[in-house]
Formats: sequence, structure tokens, C-alpha cells
Amino acid sequence: MIALAALVAAQIATGLRPGDLRLTTVVVVLVAVCALAFAAAAYTPARAAGAFAAAVAAGFAAEWIGVRTGLPFGDYRYTDALWPRPGGVPLIVALAWGGMGLAAHAVARRVAPRGRPAPIVTGALALTSWDLFLDPQMLRLGLWVWAEPGPYRGVPLSNFAGWLLVSLLVMTLIDRVTVRAEGARAGGARAGGGRTGASGLVALYTVMAVMETVGFAVVFRPPDLLVAAAGGLAMGTFALLAWGRAWRR
Repeated sequence: MIALAALVAAQIATGLRPGDLRLTTVVVVLVAVCALAFAAAAYTPARAAGAFAAAVAAGFAAEWIGVRTGLPFGDYRYTDALWPRPGGVPLIVALAWGGMGLAAHAVARRVAPRGRPAPIVTGALALTSWDLFLDPQMLRLGLWVWAEPGPYRGVPLSNFAGWLLVSLLVMTLIDRVTVRAEGARAGGARAGGGRTGASGLVALYTVMAVMETVGFAVVFRPPDLLVAAAGGLAMGTFALLAWGRAWRR
């Protein structure tokens, strides 16, 4: 919870000082720390680390391929603003895939808990919803550039198709690592800790949804009500569905 409070503080600082890219890095690192801590409680530390590493690797590989081929996101490149940048891909981008991947997966497991296809698709949609905020914000900061700007605040629609595709892979990997641990804990002594950890991941997703919505609606200059509404509605829907499932249990 301390890391989650620190994340909120860092998000506020980022809104007040949008040009300070060090704060952007701090936010991503805190997202990863929060996700790992909550996932360790929800599953086991080893499974949390394995799921996080798998998501980070998948995200990095997709971005590495993307900057070279234009697939699956579209033709783009990263600027020199973020370091380290091995292979042309900033490491914090890969960390973001891992941290928010774990959070979106927990949301999906609350919204569509049974079977395998439903939570994977739900999680992919929940993670892609975050990019409705992420891409416009990062373009504002000059962190990457599209060869041909698209209709959504300069973001091409191919980007969201690519996000959905990579998110499906990320959800599949996380699900394979974690779902057995969830089943094993369902009747065990640490089941309460598992529920707390899962709720923490849902809280992380919710915090990001709320802070980004407020940021685009009120804090950023100039504000952007379109992005605030689109991202807030998309992420907010998944967050509300996840909390609704939890409250009905």
C-alpha cells in the first residue's frame, strides 16, 4: 500500500511537472513494484516474478519487432528521451507491459473468472484500454513519433489493433503462470492473502484509470476531454465490473 500511495503522489507530480521525464520513469517503476508486490500476495513470489518476466519479455519483443518492421502497431520510432534503450526500445516501456499486464489480468479474472478464453480476451481489452491514455500522453511528451499520424490525437488505429494482439499474448502468458496458483490457494490457508493481493492489483488498475482521467480532464495543459472521456469510460468500465464482482461475493 505504501508503494501505491507513492504511485498516486508520483502521478500528481507528473501532472504538475509534465516536462520532467524522470517522473514518468518513476511512475512506471512504481507501477511495476506495486504489481509485483500484489501479485506475490495473490499467487506466490516465484509465480509473480515469472508472470511479470514473461509479460515484460513479450512486450519488449513486440516493441523490438515493431520499431524495425512496423508490425503489429504501425510505423513508429522512439526518440532519444528515454534511457536505457537497448535495441531501440526503452526498458521502462517493457516494465509498463509487465506491471499493467498483471493488473489487467487480475481485473479480467474478476470480471470473467471461469474458463480460459473469456478472461484472456477481457484482460487484453482492459490492457488495451489503458493505451487510450498512454499513447496521447507519451506523444505530448515527445517520447515516440508516428510516421503517419492517425485520427485519435495523432495515434493511428493500427496501434490499438497491435495493442490488442500483443495484449492477448501477454494475458495468455500471465494466465499460464498464475491460474494454477489461484486454484491451489482457493481452499488453502493463504486464500485470504490471495484475495487481498488480487484486490490490490484491481486497485492498481483503478488508480491508474482515475489518475489518468483526472489528469487529462483537469491537470494537463491544455486539457483533453476527449481522451479523458474515452480512456476513463473504457478503463472505468472494467474497474467497476471488477469491483462489482468482488462486492457480490
